[in-house]
Amino acid sequence: MPARRTIIALLALLPALPALAQAELGKAEGEVRRIDRDQGKITIRHGPIDGFDMPGMTMVFRVQDPALLDRAAVGDTVRFTVTRSGDAMVITSLDKTR
Repeated sequence: MPARRTIIALLALLPALPALAQAELGKAEGEVRRIDRDQGKITIRHGPIDGFDMPGMTMVFRVQDPALLDRAAVGDTVRFTVTRSGDAMVITSLDKTR
């Protein structure tokens, strides 16, 4: 009986999932400070991240696809999309602007 209640509670949450997923997406622009291809990470000094209510700062991000690291070099200005994955911020798209 407890398993059935759990399933019913989870099914009741399904309509809210799209809103939750959208809240975990942010966009920003910044300057590439460091690229670590071996670790699949990039350091960006960015402005505010829309969608996360996060001010500008310098952060290390993981990238979803290591090929994204080939799109920019240290010193480039980039626009990027980031999602939250647990406690980590993961870049899902990255494009050089200048």
